[in-house]
Amino acid sequence: MSEQTMNPFLICQGQVKEACHQLGLEPAAYELLKQPKRFLEVSFPVKMDDGTVKVFTGWRSQHNDAVGPYKGGLRFHPGTYADEVRALSMWMTFKCATLGLPYGGGKGAVKCNPKELSQGELERLSRAFTERIAPLIGDDIDIPAPDVYTNAQIMAWITDEYSKLQGRNRFGVVTGKPIILGGSLGRNEATARGCVTVVLEACKKLGVDAAKATASIQGFGNAGSIAAILLAEKGVKIICAEDSRGCVYNAAGMDPKAILAHKTKHSTVADFPGAKNLPAGSSLTVECDILIPAALENSITSANAGGVKARIIGEAANGPTTPEADEVLFSKGIFVIPDILASAGGVTVSYFEWVQNLMGYYWSEQEVNEKLGPMMVKSFTAVYDMHKAKGVSMRAAAFMVAVKRVADAMRVRGWLG
Repeated sequence: MSEQTMNPFLICQGQVKEACHQLGLEPAAYELLKQPKRFLEVSFPVKMDDGTVKVFTGWRSQHNDAVGPYKGGLRFHPGTYADEVRALSMWMTFKCATLGLPYGGGKGAVKCNPKELSQGELERLSRAFTERIAPLIGDDIDIPAPDVYTNAQIMAWITDEYSKLQGRNRFGVVTGKPIILGGSLGRNEATARGCVTVVLEACKKLGVDAAKATASIQGFGNAGSIAAILLAEKGVKIICAEDSRGCVYNAAGMDPKAILAHKTKHSTVADFPGAKNLPAGSSLTVECDILIPAALENSITSANAGGVKARIIGEAANGPTTPEADEVLFSKGIFVIPDILASAGGVTVSYFEWVQNLMGYYWSEQEVNEKLGPMMVKSFTAVYDMHKAKGVSMRAAAFMVAVKRVADAMRVRGWLG
């Protein structure tokens, strides 16, 4: 199987297997962790605006609930497929475990192109999918959240549809909701804020002065653009930004807020005033101190890893680096903060939202941010200490920290004999 078409499910299984081996765990631990506990595939009809009916396919993967309910996003994407969903649910288990959250991992997806759907069609699709997966979700079972091409509005429709099926309001069934329906302040920035927090911790460990550092952002969507803004607030110079339709560069630095305004107006960062347009993929290989991959899976491969010149990589996206590329980056001495740590700010604030829903008591944005920061730092420190103690990459260290926590839970529950 070529690297470019490598199945993310197999990648994740390999990462888990290696962690189990490094930890000396019993064989049953890997057998339980190598695949989801439950996997649902559904098909459902949606009436389109022109009166026709189109049938869509969707999935919900529930990987492991040893430490708590399943938790993970729901994406609407034309390129999604079953094994991607399986892999993402597994990564969510270990992301939650890396942060010490009382969750297992889940993930969902519908194969569709939201850009081709009207608002009404998108609502009907969201409600129909909710009806199909309703028996398997709930605030004490499985809690979805926004992911690629889904947002707070879609979470509101899911909340409403699920509440209708239950006969009462169940706002805790999803996170990432609008504030008026029990959403948490600070959630929109959480993934980026968490990523920037651990990147700044890495700067301290490696002796990089953030106030003099440069950064490149691959994927200028929600996480990428906010990470750029937060880094700039710390004095980091944003020299490159890329989205699916363009890549811009200015060695003197660019204002990320201005880039975002340009992208909002033109639907791309391309042709940003004062910047030079670069070929696709250039954001990954420009010389910089900090690289933030914030797009889709498998962006950094063996084909381009040799050209990466960053000192620190903070993976705001899920699975942006292939195993082969990981080896190249590690051999080059590039400090990679893996996705299960770097992008865990979102699920951490989703956990805060869920707690607030269960309590019926809501925190200020300042309180949310004040709680997020120390959790990210504590988790970074645990992974960094494992990295130093075992002489392994930060990714391997993160999986070892996470797998041990889940295995410990499975063991005390009697799942491992």
